Amino acid sequence: EFFRELLENAERSLNDMFVRTYGMLYMQNSEVFQDLFTELKRYYTGGNVNLEEMLNDFWARLLERMFQLINPQYHFSEDYLECVSKYTDQLKPFGDVPRKLKVQVTRAFIAARTFVQGLTVGREVANRVSKVSPTPGCIRALMKMLYCPYCRGLPTVKPCNNYCLNVMKGCLANQADLDTEWNLFIDAMLLVAERLEGPFNIESVMDPIDVKISEAIMNMQENSMQVSAKVFQGCGQPKPAPALRSSRSVPENFNTRFRPYNPEEQPTTAAGTSLDRLVTDIKEKLKLSKKFWSTLPYTICKDERVTAGPSVEEDCWNGHTKARYLPEIMNDGLTNQINNPEVDVDITRPDTFIRQQIMALRVMTNKLKNAYNGNDVNFQDTSDETSGSGSGSGCTDDICPTEFDFITTEAPPVDSDRREVEASATQPGWSLHTLLIIFLTLVLQRQWR
Repeated sequence: EFFRELLENAERSLNDMFVRTYGMLYMQNSEVFQDLFTELKRYYTGGNVNLEEMLNDFWARLLERMFQLINPQYHFSEDYLECVSKYTDQLKPFGDVPRKLKVQVTRAFIAARTFVQGLTVGREVANRVSKVSPTPGCIRALMKMLYCPYCRGLPTVKPCNNYCLNVMKGCLANQADLDTEWNLFIDAMLLVAERLEGPFNIESVMDPIDVKISEAIMNMQENSMQVSAKVFQGCGQPKPAPALRSSRSVPENFNTRFRPYNPEEQPTTAAGTSLDRLVTDIKEKLKLSKKFWSTLPYTICKDERVTAGPSVEEDCWNGHTKARYLPEIMNDGLTNQINNPEVDVDITRPDTFIRQQIMALRVMTNKLKNAYNGNDVNFQDTSDETSGSGSGSGCTDDICPTEFDFITTEAPPVDSDRREVEASATQPGWSLHTLLIIFLTLVLQRQWR
């Protein structure tokens, strides 16, 4: 929401400024600028937009419009204007503004969009994993841990902490295997977050975009004679316009209206404040979520509502009676549960759905690494189009690494034979796990979309 509002504010600021500065001439050509912001919004929301091509097209169209304004005494055909646009790179009529703006916009938008996509992937992975049903062996172990004390006449005795850890490590064995890829994903998210705080952050790029485009227009006006002469040389002498148009002088049509923009007229903004606050906040939340999956059994078992606590080792339920729990604590992950004394775990059959989430994290991590270096990779279009397309990097070959081709796709929905876990007596304690996952989801979601 913040990024969408930022784009809308930038468009509104440019429109207000250009109406005051260029008057009717801007209003007659405003669709060129409106299309620019439409494409930027479409890119940010997942549209199939090549940023470099889109920006090149904007400057080419602007050159065509302005070339007609500075040469009202001539009539230009569509073919002639197409020839004019081909001279954009050679003549550099707008000075160095297009090149600098291309680098800034591509780097800023790639980082912003990829970061938000990363938040979405993290949220979806957490949501999906929270809905993975416990195995029959896990359900039996949970029943034994939480309800058997009642059958033995020990209703006030809670499970031993280490006993709980072995149960939860067996129940969450597949989830723990997410941890390695999850931590790499979080590290990549924190790297891209640095781009949102640096010189290419989207707020510092979009706030002054109206002034930068105005500066480019002034460069075109100042070099209009040289630009026109070179175009006429390359594209040929255009035909004179009808007498009514040719009688109007250039100053009457252009110079008196297109005047330098006074920076003092620009609306004051608190550039950086809002974005800095949001990025700082989400970075702290991301750091807290590292090692979430491997520490989840410890998080659950240290809850005093579940176990007797780490300090109570004798007066706790060990699965058989009120006494110390003697078996060793298992290590994390599926393969380490082969000798789990509490939960029957088939280590030869990894959960395919969770493996899909690991792959989704891996794909997103690769995309985040590319975005950190200013490279965009192929993406699954989330707008009306169905095919993805890579966007430009906005950086030179000696700065940015080679772009990798990855297509980010959502993991398939839960298999039809899977059931969402319900907090009932037949699945005791699982609601706490689900609540913890939902908490992580809310942490990642915040107000980013």
